[in-house]
Amino acid sequence: MSLTTEITEFVQKVVGAMGLALTPAIEETPEATSINLQGEDGGVLVRRGGEGLQALQHIVATAFRRQLGDDNRVVIDCNGFRKDKDLELRQMARFVAEKARSSGVPQEMGPLNPYERRIVHLAIAEDPTVTSESIGDALMKTVIISTKK
Repeated sequence: MSLTTEITEFVQKVVGAMGLALTPAIEETPEATSINLQGEDGGVLVRRGGEGLQALQHIVATAFRRQLGDDNRVVIDCNGFRKDKDLELRQMARFVAEKARSSGVPQEMGPLNPYERRIVHLAIAEDPTVTSESIGDALMKTVIISTKK
């Protein structure tokens, strides 16, 4: 049994135990394996800014940490919620980068969880004129975006 199949079955058991009827759709990309749960019960996971989805993501990451290692990433989504949020976060990062460039003043984004910070850092890395760094000592950190000197 492949690791993706094992993770998908685990996710189905967890959402089933929650009493939710959701169907997983798997998408493999070079960056990560995405398991998008689809169905009318998805509202439970995306309520309150996707807290349930984040919790499910954390459970999967913790349960499969050893098998996944550092190179393999599994992203749990529900009805495209995370995909939409990621797009929004990338657009915001580009907007803040433009603001940093035009004003010459470093700009802050946050507080962001590790997953959100990764999305921001990857978006900023696409622009050779700006740089980003995370500051803070808790789980939720702030990303500072500034022009390259």
